[in-house]
Amino acid sequence: MHGPATAGWLVVALCAAAGTYCLLRLRGAPGAGRGTAGGEALMGFGMAAMAVPAAVVTPPRWVWLLYAAVFGVAALRTLGPARRSSHHLHHLVGMLAMVYMSVAMALLPGAAHDGHGAQGTGDAGGTPLATGVLLIYYAGFVLWTGARLLPLQTVTVTVTAPDGGAGPELAGTVLPDTGRTTGPVAGTVTEAVPVVAPDVGAPEGRPEMALACRLSMGIAMLAMLLTL
Repeated sequence: MHGPATAGWLVVALCAAAGTYCLLRLRGAPGAGRGTAGGEALMGFGMAAMAVPAAVVTPPRWVWLLYAAVFGVAALRTLGPARRSSHHLHHLVGMLAMVYMSVAMALLPGAAHDGHGAQGTGDAGGTPLATGVLLIYYAGFVLWTGARLLPLQTVTVTVTAPDGGAGPELAGTVLPDTGRTTGPVAGTVTEAVPVVAPDVGAPEGRPEMALACRLSMGIAMLAMLLTL
């Protein structure tokens, strides 16, 4: 990456962690979810490999062309599902972005593996228009996913005594999902609690983890595109 190598290692760690979690999701995912988790794992590890600082390894041009071929094949496999699902359409955009960055690095004269550009030379690959469109898309995706990760849904709980009236036996009862405690009389308690929508391919009860992985990879993609 341009700038300190520490930034590159942070992107590597972020993407490798996301890719590892996506691999773990493969075990309990249903049929369609396995393809989703597998595609996200490929994206995570591919981005981690791209972000390794130039001081560690400088791959030859054929490696970038190999990256482009792998993600090009993955993009072709995603074309069908992308017509039916916005989530798969996002996968398609991600695969095409990886192809774009790989080709840009392969065509860069004297390309060095420093996260899309020769460190300290000011060289850059890609075209401003394509890079700008991808930056806008991923900036919007990061904001949208972050908003989905912490939505608030209003939950109303009505407390009544067993005989239909207010009873002291209800005092001190902890209401489900709210953490609120009832008083000595019956009544209605309204509380805003975090709710995350179910997610295809996510382990049961942990949809927020799949969203967090996508958010992490979206942020990493932004960081990589900014160096083009």
